[in-house]
Parts: sequence; structure tokens; C-alpha cells
Amino acid sequence: MTTYLVLFRGVYGPMLPVQPLKAALIEDGFEQVVTYINTGNVVLVSSKTPKQIIERVSAIVLKHFNFSKHIMVVSKAEWTKTIRDNPYPVEEPRKLHVFILEKEPHIDAVKALAEKATGPEQFEIRGRVLYYYTPQDFSNGTLHPKIERTLGVAATARNWNTVLKLQDLAAAV
Repeated sequence: MTTYLVLFRGVYGPMLPVQPLKAALIEDGFEQVVTYINTGNVVLVSSKTPKQIIERVSAIVLKHFNFSKHIMVVSKAEWTKTIRDNPYPVEEPRKLHVFILEKEPHIDAVKALAEKATGPEQFEIRGRVLYYYTPQDFSNGTLHPKIERTLGVAATARNWNTVLKLQDLAAAV
């Protein structure tokens, strides 16, 4: 059994209500299910592979909530590595975001994104993780809307405070 973080892309508020989502996941056999805020964050325990989890969770949310968007699954160990490998300062956590990518982007796509990073924003990609530092705050950033399109992969982002909170939840499971 492995602890996983299940991260939904593009969830806002009541789209995916956390208590009914938790109940549906438990009913389907997932264990120690914990949800965090209404933006698509779940910690659970399963013996399934990440691919199997994505398939099951996708079917569950489509059936129960008519919701169909990308889902990223990361093991607790991968999440811990993501935190450890962060290349940016965390004194102002609202300026640091982690994008979990559906797959590792092609090197040419990474170069194309680097060419578009002309402002004070910075990014670094390590495997399926893109670290994004915005000294002027995320809402004022110009690069983040170009990330998925330029890299050619789906992604879901979490601010650093959420990254740490999810780590705490995974550790407690």
C-alpha cells in the first residue's frame, strides 16, 4: 500500500465537492482518504498503480460529478522529493508554485518556454515538476498562462503553502 496525492487540474469551488468526493473514493475501495480545500487535492492510500488510480478516479468523478479533467498522481515519496529539490527561496511562499506535469516535456518545448520567460519570473523543470517563482506574485505573472501550451503537456499548479500542507496530510496518513 502506498500513499498518493491525487491532484485535479482546473478545480474551482463547488465543481468537485470534497465531502461527496471523499465518500465516493472510500466507497470505491480507496483507503485513508483525506481531502484538502475545494481545489482538487486528495491524499489516499492504495495498492493500485498511479495509472490505475487515474483511471478509477476519472471514472468516479465523471459518474458522480460529471467532471472530466486531467488528474495527476504523485506518491508521497515523489512529493517529498519535490519539496527537497525546490531550487527557489521560500521566505515568501505565495510567490512560489509547483506545477505537476502529466509527463516530462520534450527538451525543445522547455527551450521554447525559456525563450518566453522574459520578465522577472523564473522556472526550473526537474522531471515532471516545474518550479515557478514569481517575485511580482502569481496573479501578475505573464509566463504561467503559457506553460501548458508551450510545453505541450497538461499541468496542475499548487502554491508553496498548499504543497507543504499536502505533505503534512500525506505524512499523517
